[in-house]
Amino acid sequence: MRKMLPAFGLTFCLVASFFAAGSRPETKTRDAWDRNAATAYLDQREGWWAEWPTASRDHETFCVSCHTAVPYALARPALGAALAGRAPSAIEQKLLDNVTKRVRLWKEVDPFYKDEKYGANKAVESRGTEAVLNALILSSYSAQSGRLSDNARAAFDNMWALERASGDKKGAWPWLEFQNEPWEANDSEFYGACLAAVAVGMAPDNYRSSPEIQDRLSALRDFLRRESLKQSPINRVVLLWASAKWPGLLAPEQREETKGRHTSGIKERRLRHRPGHAGA
Repeated sequence: MRKMLPAFGLTFCLVASFFAAGSRPETKTRDAWDRNAATAYLDQREGWWAEWPTASRDHETFCVSCHTAVPYALARPALGAALAGRAPSAIEQKLLDNVTKRVRLWKEVDPFYKDEKYGANKAVESRGTEAVLNALILSSYSAQSGRLSDNARAAFDNMWALERASGDKKGAWPWLEFQNEPWEANDSEFYGACLAAVAVGMAPDNYRSSPEIQDRLSALRDFLRRESLKQSPINRVVLLWASAKWPGLLAPEQREETKGRHTSGIKERRLRHRPGHAGA
């Protein structure tokens, strides 16, 4: 969606999900924030989104947005696990039911955006974007149970069917472009391909070894490797996240180079903004 929910932070949500995935011991700093308050806030905002008329779509579904629904879907289970393994909330379950419904009705539901209202290619871009996001969300939840659900497999099937099979962007997906960094911008096909790689990397049941997807995986991996050094800092971060979930996605030297470029970029920006610096 082009309109973002005020104050709903992608960074906060991803940090929450990263905490749950980490193997390091809990620290006092992590315990200093109120998980219950964070959980209540996220549920409230996602609940608002699900009922927002602008997000409403056909077949009584709603838009699964890059900037709201997806970070919520990744972060909310992490918070639930931190709160003594609580079951999915009603809001969380509503999102899952919505995604599952659209996966099951994939050939019947309309794309999130249609060409006649939003411009040329928006229907194709919508399909590519949604296919990746559905697979990401359902793979993430399957990872918690240790078994790839039938719905997640169907979502992956939808995703692979829309992967570009030729051209400079072979291995990527058509992606929404609404000048909305980093989710829906002119370089977001790379971002979307990284999310597809995360989905594959999280999938249980050794899904990455499935014979029928090896050509698709190779195309995805080749695209990410080929385009990695041209990317913005946020795209490089998401690529590193994907490479952590999918061992072998990047060659070791390429992973280190990507990390090095990102780290040096952070240092340069800090230096430029230091008080008294000539470029400040």
